[in-house]
Amino acid sequence: MIDVEKLSFSYDDEETQEKKYVIAELDLHIDKGSFVAVLGHNGSGKSTFAKHLNGILLPSGGKVYIAGMDTQDDAHTFDIRSTAGMVFQNPDNQIVAAIVEDEVAFAPENLGVESSEIRRRVDECLEIVNMSEFAKSTPSRLSGGQKQRIAIASVLAMEPQVIILDEPTAMLDPKGRSEVMKTIKKLNQERGMTVVLITHYMDEAALADRVVVMEKGKVVIDDVPKKVFSEVEKIKAIGLDVPQVTELLYRLREMGFDMPDDIITVAECKEVLLQKLKGLKK
Repeated sequence: MIDVEKLSFSYDDEETQEKKYVIAELDLHIDKGSFVAVLGHNGSGKSTFAKHLNGILLPSGGKVYIAGMDTQDDAHTFDIRSTAGMVFQNPDNQIVAAIVEDEVAFAPENLGVESSEIRRRVDECLEIVNMSEFAKSTPSRLSGGQKQRIAIASVLAMEPQVIILDEPTAMLDPKGRSEVMKTIKKLNQERGMTVVLITHYMDEAALADRVVVMEKGKVVIDDVPKKVFSEVEKIKAIGLDVPQVTELLYRLREMGFDMPDDIITVAECKEVLLQKLKGLKK
């Protein structure tokens, strides 16, 4: 679905008058239907990378292909942006209509979709994100999590094959984060949508099928979440954290307790600790 070949992106530094590279010869392949989380500290290039996936930014070098289409080919710009939808960090910057259902209808209207089909898409997409009851509401009166789900529904109304989310929960409280992550998982698992999630929350990355860690514009780790987060010291050296449960068991191992190093969910952690407690009682 996504092929990135030797991608480089640079801009001219006003002070030094030299090119400054944000991404340098990055190679990445993302399969159809996968859920990939991209991690990295500020300045690692992860958001810049995300903006290349639907042609918001174009490569300084290398190529980006979306469903086989070259993002640098102007003839494919419309199709690429219909294939790969983007959800940004702040939903207020993405919402343009005064009524929720009008917001969801905005993109397909601009694509020239027939009225009856727009109605079907609006109803379906609001149902997918569990926001049908707010169809006639004013977006400004919704919570942050609800706004972000409306932003996701608006992208879904274009019927993209890929959804790219650039830190969509960064401005939300825990409840809002949970709502949005449930929606993302539902899209991937039930509808087979390819998901690329840019995040700085390790617990969110742990829900993905694959985790890509970026540093200085390059991929430094690329594996399944369990293997990525088992490398606690390497992750910390990059300047990132690990999921809280992984950190807990890591600290227990440092204290001499025999704990596994591939636990990334609360449920797994609970099971391990209960087993250890039963063993101590015996």
